[in-house]
Amino acid sequence: MAIFTKPENAFKRADELINVGQKQDALQVLHGVITSKSYRSWQKSHEQIMFRFVELCVELRSGQFAKDGLIQYRNACQQVNISSFEEVFKHYLHLATKKVEQARSKADALEEESLDVDDLEADKKPEDLQLSIVSGEKGKDRSDRELVTPWLKFLWETYRTLLEILRNNSKLEALYAMTAHKAFQFCKQYKRRKEFRRLCEMIRNHLVNLNKYKDQRDRPDLTAPESLQLYLDTRFEQLKVSTELGLWQEAFRSAEDIYGLMCMVNKTPKSSLLVVYYSKLTEIFWNSSSHLYHAYAWFKLFGLQKNFNKNLNQKYLQLIASSVVLAALSVPPYGRFHGASHLELENEKELNLRMSNLIEFNLEPKFKGKDMLSRASLLSELVSRGVLSCATQEVKDLYHVLEHEFHPLDLGSKIKPLLDRISKLGGKLSSAPSLQDVQLSQYIPSLEKIATLKLLQQVSKIYQTITIKNVAQLVPFFDFSAVETISVDAVRNNFVAMKVDHMKGVVLFGNLSIESDGLKDPLTIFAETMNKVRAMLFPAPSKASKLGEIVPNLGETVGNEHKILLARKLIIEKRKEEQERQLLEMECEEEQRRLKLLKLTAEAEQKRLATELEERRRQRIVREIEERELEEAKALLEETEKRQTKGKKRTLFDGEKLTKQTVMERAMSDKRKEDQEMEKKLRKLAITMDYLERAKREEASPLIEAAYQQRLVEEIKIYEREQQREVELCKERHESDLMEKNRLARPRMLDNKEVFQERVICLRQVEFDMLRTEKEERIGQIIRARKEERDIKRKRIYHLNSEEERINKLREEEEARKREETEKRRKEEVERKAKLDEMAEKQRQRERELEEKKRLRRETLLKPTDTFPARSLEPTVAATASAIAHSQSPAKYVPKFRRS
Repeated sequence: MAIFTKPENAFKRADELINVGQKQDALQVLHGVITSKSYRSWQKSHEQIMFRFVELCVELRSGQFAKDGLIQYRNACQQVNISSFEEVFKHYLHLATKKVEQARSKADALEEESLDVDDLEADKKPEDLQLSIVSGEKGKDRSDRELVTPWLKFLWETYRTLLEILRNNSKLEALYAMTAHKAFQFCKQYKRRKEFRRLCEMIRNHLVNLNKYKDQRDRPDLTAPESLQLYLDTRFEQLKVSTELGLWQEAFRSAEDIYGLMCMVNKTPKSSLLVVYYSKLTEIFWNSSSHLYHAYAWFKLFGLQKNFNKNLNQKYLQLIASSVVLAALSVPPYGRFHGASHLELENEKELNLRMSNLIEFNLEPKFKGKDMLSRASLLSELVSRGVLSCATQEVKDLYHVLEHEFHPLDLGSKIKPLLDRISKLGGKLSSAPSLQDVQLSQYIPSLEKIATLKLLQQVSKIYQTITIKNVAQLVPFFDFSAVETISVDAVRNNFVAMKVDHMKGVVLFGNLSIESDGLKDPLTIFAETMNKVRAMLFPAPSKASKLGEIVPNLGETVGNEHKILLARKLIIEKRKEEQERQLLEMECEEEQRRLKLLKLTAEAEQKRLATELEERRRQRIVREIEERELEEAKALLEETEKRQTKGKKRTLFDGEKLTKQTVMERAMSDKRKEDQEMEKKLRKLAITMDYLERAKREEASPLIEAAYQQRLVEEIKIYEREQQREVELCKERHESDLMEKNRLARPRMLDNKEVFQERVICLRQVEFDMLRTEKEERIGQIIRARKEERDIKRKRIYHLNSEEERINKLREEEEARKREETEKRRKEEVERKAKLDEMAEKQRQRERELEEKKRLRRETLLKPTDTFPARSLEPTVAATASAIAHSQSPAKYVPKFRRS
C-alpha cells in the first residue's frame, strides 16, 4: 500500500478506490494517513477525511480501525478544535444507529412478505420444512439473527469503544454523558440486560480510575457544578433504565453509586433529584420484599413532596400519606433473626447501617444503636409528624384497628371492608411526574397477612384451645392451610406460641415466656388502674399556697428569666447569622480566587499552546518544503537517468550534495544536448519521409482515379433501385390510410368519439374546479393562521413589556429600600459612636476628680502637727475632718488655702 505524504492525495485515492468497489483498500489508505505523523496537527481537510473514514468503518463494520482513527483525531483536535472531533464523533454514532434501524426495517419487511401468500391452505414447501426441522427457529428469529444481530453487535461495540475514548477527559464530559445516555436507551430499546450490566460496570470503573489517578492531565473536576451535574444525570438515567428493565440488583447498585458520588464530593443533591432517587428506591425495596426499607423510602418521599412540591394538592398529598401508612403497616411485626448466630447479627447490623445511610442520605454516617430502623419507631414518627392525619379515613381506621384495638373475635370482619375500600384507591400523581402510579391495592396481600398475625396473637391471649373450624371462620382472607403457613413463620420468629392438632381438630396456644409482652401488658394496665383509684380516693393537697408563701415573686421572676432567655436566644441567632454570612462571604471570595486562578492558568496554557503550535507549524512547513524538494530532486534524477542511454549514463552528484538546483542544472544541460542531437535526427528523417511520401502519391494516383469511377457507377445503380422501392412503399401506405379513413368516417364512430370527448372534458372541468376550491380554502386558512399568529405575537410582546416594566419597578423599589436601610444604619452607628464618646469623656472626668481627691487627702494626712500647741489640736482635727468631708463630696471643689 502506498504511503501518502499529503492527506489530500490519500482522500482522492480513497475516492477512486470506492468508485471501483474496493472499499476495504480505501479504508486501509485512509487509516494509514490518519495514523501517520503528518496527521498529528489539525487541519481543515482532516475533518473531511475523518467523515469519509467513519462512513467506511460503519459500512464495513470495522470497529478496530474506527477506534484507532478516533483516538488519533482526538489527540490532534484536543488542544486546537475540539468541536471538530465532536462533529465527527456524532456523525459516526448516527451512522451506526441508522444501520441498525435499517436492518430492523428490512427484517420486518421480510416478515411481512412471508405473510403475503396466495393460498393459505397450501402446504409448506419442502425446503421450508427441512430448514425449520434443522434449525428449529422461526422465520422472524432467523431473519433477525442474519440481518439485525450483526449490526446490534457492531453498535454495542461502538458504544463501548466511544466511552473508552471519551472517559475521564474534562473537555469531553458533555459528549461522554450524551453517549452514556444513548447507550442506556439502546439497552432499554432492545432489552439487552447483560449488556446493560456490563455498561454499568464500565462506568463504575471509569469513576474509580478517575479517583485513582488524580494527577492525570485534563482530569474532570467533580467539585465543579457542571461536571457534577453531568455525572449525576448519567447515574440517575442508569437508575431509571435499570428499573424499567427489571434489573433490581443493578438498580440497587445504581442507587449506591449515586450515594457514593455524593459522598465523594460531600454535597447533597437537589430536592427534584432526591424525589426521583427515593421513588426508585420504593420500587427496588418493594420488588425485593424489603417492606421496612420500602416504608422508610416512602416516608422520605412524603417529606420531600410536602416541603418542596408547591403544585401538590391535598388529594395527591393524602394519597401519598396513605401509601406511607400502609407501607409501614405492611412491615412484619417481628424480626427475621430471632435466635441467629453472632455472624448473622453482625451482617444484619451492617445491612441496617447501609440501608439507613441510603434512605437518610447521610454523607457522614455515624452508626448508633438508636438509629436502627424498626417498625415501631417508624409508626411513632408517622404519628408524631402528622403523616397519619393526612391519610384517608379508611387508612386511619385500619391503623387504629391493627395497632390500638383488641378485637380477637371480630378483627377479620372489621378489617375486610376497610381493605376492600382501600383496594379501590390510587391513581397517577399528575403534579409529581417523577413518581410512579400509586396503587394502594398492592399492599392488600401484606395487610391481610399482618391482620392474620394480629388476630392469632390476640386470640392466644384469651384462649388456650380453639377449634380449627373457628379459626377458619375468624380469618376471612385465607383458608386454614394458608393460615397454618403464616403461623409457622410467626412461631419460628417467636411472635406467637401455638400448635395445631389435626387429629383432634384444635389449635393449642401457650405462653412465650414469663417476661413476654403478653404477660407484662395486663400487669401494667392493672397498676395504672390502681394508681387512678388511689388518686381518686386520696387526692393530693394543693401546693400552690405554700409555694406562694415560700416564693412570693415567683411569677415575676419566671417572666424576667424567660425574657432574658429569649434575648439570649436572639443574640445567639444573630451571632449564628453573622457567622454564616461571614462563612458565605469567605466561600464566595475563595470561589472568586479559584476562578481567577483557573482563568489565569487557562490563559497561560492557551498562550503556551499557541506558541508551541506556531513553532510546530513553522518546523512542519520547513520540513515539508525540504522533503518536497528532496523528492522532486530524486524524481528528476530518476527521470533523467531513464532518458539517458547506457553509454552516456553517469553519476550526477559525485562529491557534492544532492539538491534540486544541482540536479536541475545537470538535467537541463543533458537535455539541451539531447535536444540538439534529436533535432539533427529529425531533420534527416523529415527529408527521407518527404521523398517516400512523394513517391507513394505518384504511384497511387492512377489507381485511385480508376477506383473512383467504378464506385460512382455502382452508387448510381443502388440509388435508382432504392428510389423505386420507396415509391412502391408510399403507394401501399397511401392505400391503407385511405381505407382506415373510410372506416373511421362512419357515423357510429363519430358519435362515440364526441361522447368520449365530452366526458373527458367534463371530468377535467370538475377536477379543475375542485383543485381551485381547495387552493382557495388553503390560502384562506394560511391567511387566517398568519393573522392569528400576528395577534398572538403582539399579545406576547405586550405581556413581555408589561412584565419587564413590573420587574424594573420592583427592582427600583428594592434598591431604594436598601439605600434607606443603609442610610439608617449609618446614622444609628454615628449616634451610637457619639454616645460612647460622651460616656468615655464623663468616665475620664470622674477618674480625674477621684485622683485629685485622693491626692488632697494624702497631703492632708501627711502634713506635720507637732509644732502646734496642744490646745489647738482639737480645732486642727476638726478642720482636717471638715476638709476630708469636703474632699469626699463629689460635686464641690475645696481651695488649697481652706484645706488647713
